Order: sequence, then C-alpha cells, then structure tokens
Amino acid sequence: MGRAFALAVAVLALAAPALAAAGTPHHRARAPLAPSLRPPEPRLGKAVVTRIFLQNRKVASWLRRYPHKGRTIETTYKAGSWTVKVWWGAAGEIATGRVDDHSGAVTEAWTGPQVAWKMARGSPGAFGGREINRTVVWLGFCALFLLGLADLRRPLSMRNLDLLALLSFSVSLWYFNRGDILTSAPLAYPPLVYLLGRMVWSAWRGRLGTAARPVWPVWLLAAVAVFTAGFRIGLNVRSSNVIDVGFSGVVGADRIAHGQAPYGHFPVEDRLKPCGPADADGEIRERVQTNGRCESANPQGDTYGPVAYEAYLPGYLILGWSGKWDDLPAAHFASIGFDLLCLLGLALVGLRFGGTRLAATLAFAWVAYPFTQYVSSSNTNDALPPLFLIWGFWLVTSPFGRGAAAALAGWTKFAPLLVAPLWASYPDGLSRPRAKSIFVAGFAVATLAAFSILLLEPHPLGAVHEFWNRTVSWQVRRDSPFSIWDWRQYHAGLPDLHVLQWVLEGALVLGAVAVYFFPRRKSPLQLAALTAALLLGFELVLTHWSYLYLPWFFPFAAFAVLAPAPAPQQAPVPEALEQRPRPELVGVE
Repeated sequence: MGRAFALAVAVLALAAPALAAAGTPHHRARAPLAPSLRPPEPRLGKAVVTRIFLQNRKVASWLRRYPHKGRTIETTYKAGSWTVKVWWGAAGEIATGRVDDHSGAVTEAWTGPQVAWKMARGSPGAFGGREINRTVVWLGFCALFLLGLADLRRPLSMRNLDLLALLSFSVSLWYFNRGDILTSAPLAYPPLVYLLGRMVWSAWRGRLGTAARPVWPVWLLAAVAVFTAGFRIGLNVRSSNVIDVGFSGVVGADRIAHGQAPYGHFPVEDRLKPCGPADADGEIRERVQTNGRCESANPQGDTYGPVAYEAYLPGYLILGWSGKWDDLPAAHFASIGFDLLCLLGLALVGLRFGGTRLAATLAFAWVAYPFTQYVSSSNTNDALPPLFLIWGFWLVTSPFGRGAAAALAGWTKFAPLLVAPLWASYPDGLSRPRAKSIFVAGFAVATLAAFSILLLEPHPLGAVHEFWNRTVSWQVRRDSPFSIWDWRQYHAGLPDLHVLQWVLEGALVLGAVAVYFFPRRKSPLQLAALTAALLLGFELVLTHWSYLYLPWFFPFAAFAVLAPAPAPQQAPVPEALEQRPRPELVGVE
C-alpha cells in the first residue's frame, strides 16, 4: 500500500509540467490586476445634483426669498455623496445639504439659521437627551404639574391660566425640536409678556389672590415631590446628555484646579496637532493643547461668570475629567446637585412664608415643571442663578445674605445683576441706610471671592481685561437666530426689530432702577413678583434666548402665583394715641 502511494505521487510529479503546458496559452500569462485605488466615479453629474438640490421643496421655498442675481453655488463630490452650498450677497451662505449619488435623494437640506447653527436643525435629543423630549414623558410632567397645582374646583380661575402660561412654552419647544426656528421663536413671546404683566400687576396690588383652597393633603404633595425628585435623578443618570454649557463648567473647573483662570485658557482647535477622529463633517475637535494634553475643543466656553466654573469644582475634584467631551460625570454630578439644592431652598422658602403647605407646594412645583428637568437633562449651569436667588430670598431679612446671593447669581450668568437694586431696597427703599451698607458689603465680599481666581494669573489686570473680552463684550456682540431680534442678518424679508429691542432694553434698565423706589415698602410677595418681572424682562429683550433660561424666573413666579394672599391686618393704634382726647373735644366746655 505504501509503495503504491509513493509511485502515484512520483507519476503526478512528473506529469505536472506537461499538464500545465497543455492548459497554458502560447503567449505569456498576465498577473491578475490589483484592485484600483482610485475612488469610484460619481454616477450623477454636477449639474444634475445641483438641480435636484435646488428643487427640493424646503430649499426652493427658502431660496424664493432671494433674487437669482448674485447667487453662488458650489457642488462637490466625496465618497458617494454630493455636498451643495448656496451663497447670496450680504446674507452669506443661505442653504447647504447633501445628495446621495446612488439614489439621487436629498439626504440633508439646511436653510437660513440651520446653515450656521446645528442646534437649529432639530436633531432628536440634542438638548436633554431623547427621554425628556419624548411626548409621553413631557406631557406626563405637564399633567402632573397641572393636576397637583391647579384649582380643580374653579377650572376658569386665573390661577389655572397662570399655570397654563408657564406650560405654554411647550408649544414653542415642539417647533424648536423640529428645526422650525422662525415659528418657535415668536411663540415664546406671548407667555413671556403675559407672565411679565401678571408679575407687575401682583407687585402693584401687593397680591395676586390666586392661591386655591387645598385639594391634596400636604403629605401627598410632599410624597409625590420626593418620588418625582428621585425619578428626575434617574432620568439624568440614565438618559441625558451634556451640552456645551455643562462641558464648559467642567473645563473651567479643571483650569482652576490647575492654577489658571478659565478665561483665555480653554481648549481650541487652531492649527494644533489632531489627536482624535474626525466627525461627520470632517472636523477634528480633539487636539493636543499647549499643556500637552489631548482635549476636546470648546473655544467659546469661557463666556460665563467665574461662579459658573467654581460651582463645578466639587464634581471635578471627586470625578475628574478625561479631557474629552465624553459622558462627563462631573457635569452630571453638578447638575443633580444644583437641582436638589433648588428643591431644598424652595421648601425652606415655603416653610418660612407659608408653612408646611407652601413648602410642599413650591417643592412640588419645581420637580413637576418640565423645563426644570429640561435643564437637568441638558446638564447646564442654568439652575445656578435661581439657586442663589432662592437661598437669598430665604435669607431675605439678612441684608448681607441678600447682597451675597445677588452677587453670586449675577456672576454666574449676569442677568441676575438686574435685581441687585431691587434686593437692596427691601423692605423700604428710602430708609435703613445701615442695612443698605450691609447689603453692599455682602455684594462686594461675594464679588471679591468669585473673582479671586483671576489672581491665579501672573498679571491680574490683564486677566480682568481678558475676562471682559471673553464674556460681556462677546455676549453683547453675538448673533443668534433664537429670538425675533436678530433676523435681519438673513436678508430674507424678515422684520428688522433692532430699534424696538434697544427701546425695550432702555425701558428694562429704567425699570430696574425704578423698582428700588416703587413701591417704597415691599412685602416678600412683592419682592418675589418684581424679581420674576425683571428676569422676564431680561429674557424678552435677549438676543440669544433659550428654553433653558425659564427656570431663572420660575421659582419667583411660582411663589407669586401659589403663595396664599396675606390676610389684611389693621394697623395697631399706639397706646399714647388711645389715651389722648378726641381732637374734636379739645377745648370744648
């Protein structure tokens, strides 16, 4: 058997050359061609792609706002997809998008504000993650808010109208989440104007008189508030995202912890060495910074007050930062902490000014209001201004505490600086000069503490200049489509309202000064209502407005609407006057 196998192998070995020759052509065989390294040629032509994009319904509707003359179009191809960009005159780039080369379908179409602002494109879950933006979750919060706070015995009461106004921003948000900025922005103004009017009316009268008779027992409101607070924490941990605002807080805390002021030291792209992958648009955000570390760029993140970064230090020191725009656990930690501190502060405010029922009611209002959760799920710093103001309101009889709280809130996002004159005037704007001096001292001490991080720089005066340029100066000059005030930049036939905006800004400043004097004597309810009114006024004239700003005024509007009206009290008659004879009897015999 073994010999036969060996013989067969030998025969095959001898026959192999002959068999190969018999099956081979007489010319020399060519080696197989290597696959081409060139990308495949596009199936569609540039002219065809351009026509497909310009005929897209959304694109064509927007381009009708501009004349054909002066229009410039750029169409480029890469990796199976075409990119089309359209420019026109002073408006700059007015449309951009992508066309699939294989199917000829328009896969992306962005017009107007959506061209430069990705946050205007209505990306699902871009703010707050997908869970809070689910219709069933959002409407669940709205229903809980109304069911717990509405006057169910009087459906047509003003109290219910006020609560509906607070929730009506949801209609504007619905359009915003679909990328329809030209509809969403105008819809935010009717509730802002209505609430401003209600707060001014409340301050004028000294009361709103909307507090309803109790519907739910205190223990039930408190239990639901605690349960909802736990649900909100779970929502933040499991299904939320960190937008650039929260990312900025962590980066600023990192810079402070490493002995730098945040201003002028945030990670940038520039021409630094890339150290990460490119995104869908080919942009590489992760770069090796001057500190030698690979970090995600956030060049405009140092635009807030110093407290907006100092408040993130506890979370940063506990959980650190990887240098990347990842899950950012320190931002989640800070956001949950801010939220719970607002909840606790409102409970203490309610307990001080209305007892256990108002404490449970205000705490419930905070956790049930969907926009406070919107802030938490976006992990921003927008719960910080109301946090300091809430605790300052709790310390309302302490001029030093009020002053320090106003300063800390103002050196977070600047808007609360408007309330400083108002808070200094409590309870009487034309008396108690010593109390006014103590308020100023508290404001000054908190300001110096907040800005002490500028001393980390070798040249503190230069650091002050850098702070001004990166914050106030930049904020004043910034453009934004998220209000009705700056739409003229698109040259698309939209109204130019800049003059009206300037007039209203002047009226707001005059109002902030006037409320120091009028009303001269202020009750806690009037102080709350006027605080809400000033913050509402600020948001009305703000160029870059966001739904994230609604919690700034919400606690004080809620106090004005939900606090029981003070019972009228008869002024006490001094004992000396009681013993004096009636004037008409003096000298009569």
